[in-house]
Amino acid sequence: MTIKQIAEKAGVSVASVSNVINGNFHKVSNETRAKIEKIIKETDYKPNAVARSLATQESRIVALVIPNIGDYFSFNSNPYYAELIAEVEKYVRAHDYCLMIRCIDRCRDIVPLLSSWNVDGAFFAGASTEEIHEVRKNLMCPAVFIDSYCKEKGVVCVGIDDYRGGFLSAQHLINNGHRNIAFAAPAFGSEGVIWERFCGFRDACLEKGVELEKDDIFEVDTIESNSVVAGNDIALSPKKFTAVGVMSDVSACGIIDGLRQCGLSVPQDISVIGFDDLPICTLSVPKLTTISQDIETKARKSGDLLFKMMKEKKEITVFEKSPVKLIERDSVRKI
Repeated sequence: MTIKQIAEKAGVSVASVSNVINGNFHKVSNETRAKIEKIIKETDYKPNAVARSLATQESRIVALVIPNIGDYFSFNSNPYYAELIAEVEKYVRAHDYCLMIRCIDRCRDIVPLLSSWNVDGAFFAGASTEEIHEVRKNLMCPAVFIDSYCKEKGVVCVGIDDYRGGFLSAQHLINNGHRNIAFAAPAFGSEGVIWERFCGFRDACLEKGVELEKDDIFEVDTIESNSVVAGNDIALSPKKFTAVGVMSDVSACGIIDGLRQCGLSVPQDISVIGFDDLPICTLSVPKLTTISQDIETKARKSGDLLFKMMKEKKEITVFEKSPVKLIERDSVRKI
């Protein structure tokens, strides 16, 4: 079915059909609009995306960019991003847009591609402040930055209260009697998600007189198999840790495997707490105590703000953090 065939069937002009398809309802009568929409529904007509883009100057495409992931990345190995992508795609599809997903090392590499596709908006996950500056300077469409920390004018950032999450993690371990505590997370600088979680964890320790020293901090990435080595290192440390706060559920599962390889049992010998509350938490043995974040809410808030900017064609400033909460399961014991 083509526009011309719809016009012939409705007994109207091709221009009238085009106006209805493109939302220019003021150019046709209500009777004509109803007749055309009925035929479109009956025939399950789908407009040509390229032609529609040329007519409306809109591509109906929104991009989701996941930077700084490295060559090792796959959605199977990092279910956090798989969950985020699923929720963002669901939101975008509900608004009759298509989602373009790009995984890159550097944000600057994606801007020319997004421009060539004429995307109507973009989500960027985990971008640094420096990367945000570069994107805003060169990208000619609205953007929302997920899991970023930039409070400058004209920047829209949506995330969670990472500081509070780190604080709750250490607080829970300390409240259960642990004082020889390790901290495990990806490498971090002086800003961003992991830095905020570290600051919260450190401050909760200081509040209770537990000092977090340099050799209490273990670097892990978010690939479970790579975290096994960190579990070995924690188990063999002369500090005899009784608990470890891990800033990723995937890493926590890997660390648990590494601890077991060294003959330690969780939580009998050492307690472990994760972060994110992904589905794997209830599949691990023991079930993982963790800090829960609502990825669906994060995606919805990000989508609401991006589509608001796309619709209103104006710049806004937002820095929004959703609350987190402790989910107690079986991987932390009281001593």
